[in-house]
Amino acid sequence: MVLPLSDDNSGRSSIPIVTWSIILLNVVVFFVLQGSGANTEFTYAYSTVPAEIVSDRDLVTENRIVRETNQHGHVDQYETPGLQPTPIPVYLTLVTSMFMHGGLMHLMGNMWFLWIFGDNIEHDMGPFRYIVFYLLCGIVASLAHVLLNTSGPNAEIPCLGASGAISAVMGAYLILHPKRRVTVLLLRVVTQVPGYVAVGLWFLFQVVSGLATGGGTAAGIAYGAHIGGFVIGAMFAIPFMAGRPKSR
Repeated sequence: MVLPLSDDNSGRSSIPIVTWSIILLNVVVFFVLQGSGANTEFTYAYSTVPAEIVSDRDLVTENRIVRETNQHGHVDQYETPGLQPTPIPVYLTLVTSMFMHGGLMHLMGNMWFLWIFGDNIEHDMGPFRYIVFYLLCGIVASLAHVLLNTSGPNAEIPCLGASGAISAVMGAYLILHPKRRVTVLLLRVVTQVPGYVAVGLWFLFQVVSGLATGGGTAAGIAYGAHIGGFVIGAMFAIPFMAGRPKSR
């Protein structure tokens, strides 16, 4: 696994206000509205539930025991709170879920990747196009997860997190900055690699893990959303750059 540590920001003169604002919003939602993860009633009300999206109706359930097969082939079992009433149309959870996280490490990991790669894409596209790109790709990534889980044990399990949208940012980074130097931790060694290696290895891991799970979800990780977000981000990178100068 490759862990990005930083990238070359030479040539980027603009302040990434949108990226910083998204990070701040995610932090505020987690610590204030989600109560650092303790407010499960809020979290389970505003997360994306595949069965709700497919049926276009709000589901309310009791606590349940969930069994998942992790990437090592072992079966994990844990109890989840029941689904809570959703006070907004269920389709809007495709947006609200993008700003919530399942735990502190989930939040920190996502925001770290956004901090490294988001500023470059914001500089490329400009603030307005970037926020549209981020939200649109995040929604598509969530829909990819929904399509992979329309039935079965994952259909009524809430999905949340910024991973899909951030995966799209990384997909755009692959297209727009394939040769930009990225400092990474690779096999316990800190080194510099081109952008296509840094994000390419990450994407390869998502694909392999997604295929290994069969349905694209394991150990609480929605690999389908990661893959869908990355692909749509790569596809939309050039169209969202229309009329703007391309930086290296």
